[in-house]
Amino acid sequence: MKDKFVEINDLLVEIYDDVIRIEEYSIKQGVFSDISITEIHTIEAVGLYGSKTMSEIAAQLEITMGTLTTAVDKLIKKGYLERSRSEVDRRIVNVSLTKRGKLAYRIHEKFHMDMVKAVMEDMTEAEEEVLLTALRKLNKHLKEIYNPAKS
Repeated sequence: MKDKFVEINDLLVEIYDDVIRIEEYSIKQGVFSDISITEIHTIEAVGLYGSKTMSEIAAQLEITMGTLTTAVDKLIKKGYLERSRSEVDRRIVNVSLTKRGKLAYRIHEKFHMDMVKAVMEDMTEAEEEVLLTALRKLNKHLKEIYNPAKS
């Protein structure tokens, strides 16, 4: 039984590392080689439609407003984001994707979908269900560890 635990641990670590490495490689080789993984995740947090407040984005990414402000400033300079003030309350800053930001979002989303399709390509329907069940359980468990109050 211990051998299974060791192998599962090794596989989870290796898969996580590989996904990050492949993600970084695909960004650096593509049209959007001027942004980092962290920046693409900021773009994802802003979302494809509408705008979000800086507070909402910082909370979603679990980073400070100062860290987010630095990231947003860089992404504005690179042409991926735009910032605007709320008409109702000028203290509220909204952030949205530019056309270039939406394209980066969609290409990154496609990268993830292609990766999932490749993994599932040779699986039977039964194997897909087993994988989905196992991943749901893993996800639930990790969320309980990270934030027991929300489970």
